[in-house]
Amino acid sequence: MVGHSGQRAERKSYVVVGYKPWNRRVFDEGLAGLSGEWHYIGSPEELSAARIRELAPRYVFFLHWSWKVPNEVIDNYECVCFHITDVPYGRGGSPLQNLILRGHRETKLTALRMEEGFDAGPVYMKESLSLQGSAEEIYMRAARKSAEMIKRMVAEEPAAKPQQGEVVNFKRRKPAESRIERQSSLEELHDFIRMLDADGYPHAFLECGKFRLEFSRSALYDGRVMADVRITLAADWESGK
Repeated sequence: MVGHSGQRAERKSYVVVGYKPWNRRVFDEGLAGLSGEWHYIGSPEELSAARIRELAPRYVFFLHWSWKVPNEVIDNYECVCFHITDVPYGRGGSPLQNLILRGHRETKLTALRMEEGFDAGPVYMKESLSLQGSAEEIYMRAARKSAEMIKRMVAEEPAAKPQQGEVVNFKRRKPAESRIERQSSLEELHDFIRMLDADGYPHAFLECGKFRLEFSRSALYDGRVMADVRITLAADWESGK
């Protein structure tokens, strides 16, 4: 591209990081064809400081990521993550599950700059996000909305503003906390099953004798919960089979 001055305009580079299949899908369908050079990183091995230096991106966008990002990347590039809470409320781990457990039906999807502090960086923008449906449906919805927010950021390059309000931290949930045991109503049981219903997450479960029952695809109607159940030997699950 050549500008009015006759000089060649800079072609900006962008990196999108994510490891879930729905992240790759929104990249391929909604971002890869945009103006500029777009690159996708889908594994921790690919996310190295050397690789980012080679690509020299304007932004590094993290759609969904569970591994430590090298400090050299965070310190030297504008890294943007998408967090499913209205920060500073809900900083920390397992935000989707913690929100549903607290009775939220809607939240904010926040684009914020990554810093050393956990989810403490300044905010670029926020968009409303429904918490209806299974966890996987919500994550897919969030990925699509993240792609729309990325398009806006690339076009507008907004300034990030410091978070304001009371800080509320969430704790990352452990697999053992997926056990069904404290729910007091069908509504709570339905919410518990659906909030854990995503590929790669520990599903809601019960143990009955030597069997482990894992629940998914929950539906609540006519005074009952209908769900799919997967039954395995508890010993096999504990051994990682």
